[in-house]
Amino acid sequence: MASTNFTRDTPDLGKPQLASHAWLEPIVVVGIMVGSLIVNRRRDSSKSASESHSSRLGNYAILEEGEAHLSNGLQTKSENVYGITIKTRDSSRWAHHIHSRILQKFPFLVEMFYWIMNYLFYSVTKSTAQWLSPAQIGVVEVARGHAIDILNFEHETASWIFPIKEADFQSYFIQNHPSILTMFNRIYSLIHIPGTVLFLSWYYYVAKNHASFALARRTMTLGNLAAFLVFCVYPCMPPRLLPESYGFYDTVRQGNAESIWVGGKSINQFAAMPSLHFTYAFVIGCTFLHHSGFLQRLRGQPTQKSPLTEFGLLTLAICYPILVLSVIVATANHYWLDAVVAIVTVTLSFRFNRILIVLLPLEYALCWCLRLAKPVPTTGDRAARR
Repeated sequence: MASTNFTRDTPDLGKPQLASHAWLEPIVVVGIMVGSLIVNRRRDSSKSASESHSSRLGNYAILEEGEAHLSNGLQTKSENVYGITIKTRDSSRWAHHIHSRILQKFPFLVEMFYWIMNYLFYSVTKSTAQWLSPAQIGVVEVARGHAIDILNFEHETASWIFPIKEADFQSYFIQNHPSILTMFNRIYSLIHIPGTVLFLSWYYYVAKNHASFALARRTMTLGNLAAFLVFCVYPCMPPRLLPESYGFYDTVRQGNAESIWVGGKSINQFAAMPSLHFTYAFVIGCTFLHHSGFLQRLRGQPTQKSPLTEFGLLTLAICYPILVLSVIVATANHYWLDAVVAIVTVTLSFRFNRILIVLLPLEYALCWCLRLAKPVPTTGDRAARR
């Protein structure tokens, strides 16, 4: 959908995103990814690929909470997921292949592959929602109806839960703090894709082991998949696209200022419910809280974090989700309920995150077809070197 062009007198909406965002943001993301590959590379390059892979296989099985054993001369790993036994075979026989050696040197490439797959799933939600919508109505009318239903629910049925209307929240910044709105406009995209990629790179590096990182990654991935399903069956128009009578302004996309992450052909404009921005922010905030050591301190358990580090991570755990929530509502991209539903989906995703392990046979099948040895992550190596 085209950027919003206002045909009426509008107040100061703050300055839009810089024109350079169209090319700068992809460069930032690529830069973060390249940096992640370098920082998280394997450093024991003196060993041969097959020797290095085999020596770490047992530890990897432990990190993934699996049980390693031999079957027909091949080492396999089995895991029990909600009563389902998942078995995967070791593919280290192909560790000497050049593409295996590259992947073993830069195991973070696997994480990049996972998120490419996530994006591919997201890219079909737009067409799927259109296909599922009644032909005589169309997805636009369906999405608008859902958006109005949300506003009616918030402001009439559950006004005691949502005492501040989204339009009033946006109006507060428009009338009193346009400079803050400018900041919100410019970080709306940067906190979503680049910020999330940076977080994943950071936690891959600092997590005490790969099981801790995998828990956060699986939770975020399952939260993604839950959101994608909702996008397909419940298209929802964001506030900025509602008729002018509802009092919302599209502050991010003024004129031709539009980020590559919100204006591409595959972008689903009717994916307001739940908020992926807040889905990521809530997972990140919870991870900061866990990694800070604050919860361990409350339980009387020892923590290796310094008071300054603990305070910094605890501050990020609280402030980051609040900042994201303020940004997405003040810029008229989401409703309060979008964030509430995101909290619910993330909580369920955390509770049932291990269900994704049932996909391990598909991962093994891909490695088998590509004659590729699955690399052992470097997460935890930093702690082992101390």
